Amino acid sequence: MAIGDIIVGIDIGTTKVCTVVGEVNNFGQIETISSTSHKCKGLKKGKIINEEEISLSIAKTIKDAEDETNFTINSAYVTIPGKYITIVQNSIIKDVKDKYSGISVRDVQAAIMQVKDIEIPEGKTLIDVVPDKIILENGKVVTDPVGNLSSNFTISAQVILAEKEYVRKLSNIFKKAGLEIDGIVPITLAERNLILDTNELHDNVMLLDIGAGNTDIGVFEGSSYIYSTSIPLGGDNITNDIALVLNITEEEAEKLKRQYGLALKSFIDNDNEIILNTCKDENKSKIIKSSELIEIIEARIEEIFSLVNRDITAQGIKQKINNVILTGQGIVNINKSDVAGKINLNIPVKIATGRAISTVKPSFRTSYALVRYIAARPFAKTVSSSIDEQNNESFIKNVIDRIKEFFYS
Repeated sequence: MAIGDIIVGIDIGTTKVCTVVGEVNNFGQIETISSTSHKCKGLKKGKIINEEEISLSIAKTIKDAEDETNFTINSAYVTIPGKYITIVQNSIIKDVKDKYSGISVRDVQAAIMQVKDIEIPEGKTLIDVVPDKIILENGKVVTDPVGNLSSNFTISAQVILAEKEYVRKLSNIFKKAGLEIDGIVPITLAERNLILDTNELHDNVMLLDIGAGNTDIGVFEGSSYIYSTSIPLGGDNITNDIALVLNITEEEAEKLKRQYGLALKSFIDNDNEIILNTCKDENKSKIIKSSELIEIIEARIEEIFSLVNRDITAQGIKQKINNVILTGQGIVNINKSDVAGKINLNIPVKIATGRAISTVKPSFRTSYALVRYIAARPFAKTVSSSIDEQNNESFIKNVIDRIKEFFYS
């Protein structure tokens, strides 16, 4: 990355599209210059069900970002749920072009191009290569080999593949919104450096992002990204359960979930009475105990963690996980969700406490994390999105074009 690079990151969620525009400042850090969002229901349980709606929502967030920044945005990066990706571990030995001058940036870039050369299964397409370990000829492990004197080096990387059909749909959506795709990044991979704290970055952890309608799973062995998938359940399912069982509106159910959110009935201090304002059942009292509400929340949270447990056990990776880190708007406002997770997973669980988390609004964390991830990509030739500045000249040209359209359309 270079000072002044502009990176646009888009996260397509179950309830809204969130876009963050970040600029690399003089200190090499990302400075957010625009954060925009728009409601969207084109994604359900991680599946694209309405391309048109997603495209319109993206276009709206881009238009708002353009108005805010005075840029014309032509391209952006976008997230992809873990259920659509496959991670392939690969490593190669790369000979250095001039061993007397040391390893060059071109040597490393060439190695990255070479390590991605794997047999890609039918129906999959390459979306990313994540360099993991670089080992010099003498066995020394380095994060940046440039300048080291070595006749060759070994590079290990995760080659990220995605379902071709999902990528095709994303391409159609972006095309309709008038944008090019700069890159596609798995949600948990993008979030890792934002959500995890310094110690967790070197640990074997599972990152659980429980959103509105989807739970994304990412498993890391230190810096190695070893597994990712999604489970089609989230915070909205808890709200729906409350509305269905208590026979109230979803609006009231969401309000009650936020007000009384507790993951375990055993932690109730006072079993207060709750007046239901929108109850449609005339045969039942409109007053319930808070324990009845929390019992509904507890059941769904238990199901989410049980499904996660079943998946990582079936994949044979549960024993590799030392800690589980919880994030996502679907869960973090529910007290004792970390305790519920520990009970169901039998692994230590904690709410994410990464240093940068508190500086970003919850709804923009994934899109901001995406921008940060792209900015930090090692050995990338370029990371900047395609941006045009809307200077006075272009503004005047737009006015003239509009006048022409007015008279000649």
